Amino acid sequence: MRCPFCASTSTQVKDSRPSEDDAAIRRRRSCSDCGGRFTTFERVQLRELMVVKRSGGRVPFDRDKLIRSIETALRKRPVEQERIERTVNGMVRQLESSGEADIPSAHLGEIVMEALKELDDVAYVRFASVYRDFREARDFEDVLDELSEDQVA
Repeated sequence: MRCPFCASTSTQVKDSRPSEDDAAIRRRRSCSDCGGRFTTFERVQLRELMVVKRSGGRVPFDRDKLIRSIETALRKRPVEQERIERTVNGMVRQLESSGEADIPSAHLGEIVMEALKELDDVAYVRFASVYRDFREARDFEDVLDELSEDQVA
């Protein structure tokens, strides 16, 4: 493991333990060269996932980017980080167990929308406004009507 401070490859694991949700191993590491200490997480990866963009381009699936987009939608909302992690872990498992290595970005967006609908209505509307490229107030009304219908059903 390369040290994030000095780029040395001479690092040692000082402590290992499972993460809170047992989906990863948390390792505390120390650099032999500069003495820096840092944490890494080791996760199971069933297959290499690729996201197929609308333009046809393919990029590797990035779990961190998924977390950042969800956290952006949830900014200043009362949702615990642990719930976000559990949600993302479930989404990644769903994608990996689908049997498909190529995930269309539209499908990924729909999965995120469904997850946000369960976590927080405001975050759902925020994400939908960007994902669906809202252009006028009526677009917000349509999404709010969808939410109202889902809560009644």
